[in-house]
Amino acid sequence: MEYCLPSSFNLHNRLIIVSRSLPSPLSNHRRLQAFSGFSGVKRGRSTVVVASATNYGGFGTGGGSYCEFSSLNTPIQPGTPEGRFLSSVLLNERKSFHEAVAETLEKVVVELDEAYARRIASAESSEACLHRRISEVKGRECKNAIEDIMYLLILYKFSEVKVHLIPRLSKCVYNGRLEILPAKDWELESIHSFEVLEMVREHLTSVIGWRADFSVTDNWATTKIKRADLCQIYTASILFGYFLKSATLRHQLEMSLANPIDDMFLNSGNHLPLPELYKFRRRNLVFGHTHTHNTVSTSPFDGKRKQEKLSSYLMGFAPDSLATCAEPNSMEALRLITKHSFALFGDVESDEIISTSFATLKRFVLEAIAFGSFLWDTEEYVKTVYHLEENKNK
Repeated sequence: MEYCLPSSFNLHNRLIIVSRSLPSPLSNHRRLQAFSGFSGVKRGRSTVVVASATNYGGFGTGGGSYCEFSSLNTPIQPGTPEGRFLSSVLLNERKSFHEAVAETLEKVVVELDEAYARRIASAESSEACLHRRISEVKGRECKNAIEDIMYLLILYKFSEVKVHLIPRLSKCVYNGRLEILPAKDWELESIHSFEVLEMVREHLTSVIGWRADFSVTDNWATTKIKRADLCQIYTASILFGYFLKSATLRHQLEMSLANPIDDMFLNSGNHLPLPELYKFRRRNLVFGHTHTHNTVSTSPFDGKRKQEKLSSYLMGFAPDSLATCAEPNSMEALRLITKHSFALFGDVESDEIISTSFATLKRFVLEAIAFGSFLWDTEEYVKTVYHLEENKNK
């Protein structure tokens, strides 16, 4: 018997987070639900052809499987000297990766500063036009280098939990059938606190119809989905992961404020802007570990707020605050999401139907949420050294 999901899921009429620069991504948590774009997801019986992974325990070149998982088989291949250099370091000298990233970022900033300095110095000379052109070219090169660096930093974060990014779908589909093994559910869920994980599972139910009580048969039953719809779900889930990381840290910061004046501002419903809150925390989030465990109140002013669950806290957000948290802060991050999604899924204009399973769809969503979370960390780290271009859509 075939099982069909509705073409869209009911929203609670509170918020739809839409990124105006991405392919129809929407983010959710009950009131933050994502529109799946399904034209119909069907389950039935079929022969399963699996595109499996090899050498998935760590980063390195794998064997000869059709859907090979390795850091050199990611959807985006580094296109700049800086990206190729860091990719090599990640593969061959992993222990030196931190230092290599710091040095590469500094090199990019120095080269950009020097180009602009020459442009300013030659403003009144006959070479002004030349140096203006050189600085413009250098600016574009630096933006590309920064995006490559950010992508490699995200790969590093995935490698910490022993997960490889899913390669391009064109390398993973056999005769219209897509399966990703191993699923790596535990590893991808391990980066979240218990509260966040509850919201992640609700998101899974919202966008693909997965349920925690699914049996093995349910998880591996045949599911049909359009390639374009899967791309939309993946992109939406990246933004959802970005939102969860931003909102979780904001929640922690607000719960830790003991000043009654600050508490008065928080209770007024006019939450402090994120930049003002983030200045109180350390920026090195890429190589450190940010935990989201619950804390115990020690202040008579903030005890009530410290006991507030993350889900309840988010329900109190104003719609504009939710939209602000979900939008990437920088244009570099926005471009990276778009480039990665389209590199992964290829031509999304076609009506191609892919046969897969709920287990594989779950892997896509969990990876995308982790990607968004790691992107937030990476953005915070990079902007301590390099001035990222502000996302004017926020």
